[in-house]
Amino acid sequence: MTTQQINTTARKFGLARILLILGLSLLLCGEAYFGYQLDVLSAEQEQIKEDYSMSNNITFGLFSLDQWREKIAAVVDRQVNDYKVTPAQKKVLQAKVEAQLSGLINTVVKEINKPQKSLGGKLKKFAFKQFVDPNQLQAQVPSFSKTIVDKVNSPASINRLKNIATSKIDQLENATYDSTSVAYSQVTKSLYRKYQVSNPVDFNNEVNSHLASIRKVTYNYAYAMLGCVVLVMMLWWLMRNKRELQKTLFVMSLLFAFILLAVGMTASIIEVDARIQTLNFMLMGEKVSFENQVLFFQSKSILGIVQTLIEQPKPDAILVGILILLFVIILPLLRMIAKGIVILGSEKLAQNKVVKYLTFELGKWDMADVMVVGIAMTYIGLNGILKSQLSNLNISNEFLNTTTINYTSLQPGYIIFVGYVAFEMVLTYRLNRIKTNDPVIR
Repeated sequence: MTTQQINTTARKFGLARILLILGLSLLLCGEAYFGYQLDVLSAEQEQIKEDYSMSNNITFGLFSLDQWREKIAAVVDRQVNDYKVTPAQKKVLQAKVEAQLSGLINTVVKEINKPQKSLGGKLKKFAFKQFVDPNQLQAQVPSFSKTIVDKVNSPASINRLKNIATSKIDQLENATYDSTSVAYSQVTKSLYRKYQVSNPVDFNNEVNSHLASIRKVTYNYAYAMLGCVVLVMMLWWLMRNKRELQKTLFVMSLLFAFILLAVGMTASIIEVDARIQTLNFMLMGEKVSFENQVLFFQSKSILGIVQTLIEQPKPDAILVGILILLFVIILPLLRMIAKGIVILGSEKLAQNKVVKYLTFELGKWDMADVMVVGIAMTYIGLNGILKSQLSNLNISNEFLNTTTINYTSLQPGYIIFVGYVAFEMVLTYRLNRIKTNDPVIR
């Protein structure tokens, strides 16, 4: 091959390398943008759900004395305000009054007719027999009973009874105090102001609507990131015979893998959400209901899990947190850096024992793939336990109906982390192929 041909070939591959770098750089910027948006939305979703779980926490609902007081008092108030006696009830009431009056007359007559020893008693007995006819009194009992019943059921008497009952209910309400009421009031005021709503119904609707849109967009960003990586792997296949471009393609691929790892570490990977969706029971003929009672909520990223473990007071939890940090976060980063040094560095750097060990030997200590399996098993275990426990709270009978729901799920961060692990395996395979064809690396 002549010098001119060599120069032409060099210029040709130099131009191809520049075009490859430019194209992959644009794709890399796209992946970085999608990853940034996913990370931001993941954090926003986590915050919104924490706000929702705080407002609808079972402590401030089903376990709150204030909530029970308000719901029961509302039922009793409606029953008192709607109180009225039907004609059938009037008949029953009049019959009972007649029986009482008739019995009272019989008792008085019997008492008067007893033998009297004292002079006063004898005079009372004589006067009673002269002026009172028990049969006439018994004959007047129905009219007396009707008059009493009509008086009791007059509007004035009904209003007086309602006022007495209402005042007693108010006294009971004022005497009932829950220590969580002040905290709940402060929390709801702050949250309602934050979401620009004025009541729980509007708050829940606003949050659910916002979460639905965020969920859709975050998954779209996750799939877009993976799509960028798939395009890179397609380029690997298309350029599998272009040895001069393999190193450039590999280094750029490392940057794609780094973004996947960064987003997979910081975005939420698992969400645990258990709720009592509805709890209904009948009180005085009216339904009393509690809805959307959050029993437990947690959303964690891998970094969040590490932070939580390290902040625990138990030494074993701290140790586990440090091990995850070392083998799932630090070692994969070191391995990517070492791979970049081997590809781009001089022969001396490529043959450095530490660099070669990090690149080719440390893979057995890289536990990112183990973390993928561990998260999946944790999700399966938690999901099974929650379903089993929540099913015991599902009650349906004539007195009480409860419905529970389990929203535990894997999040887009897990998809990205799985994508990183798979892509890292591809890069390891490609590096071994480059190693066999490059005496410097070998």
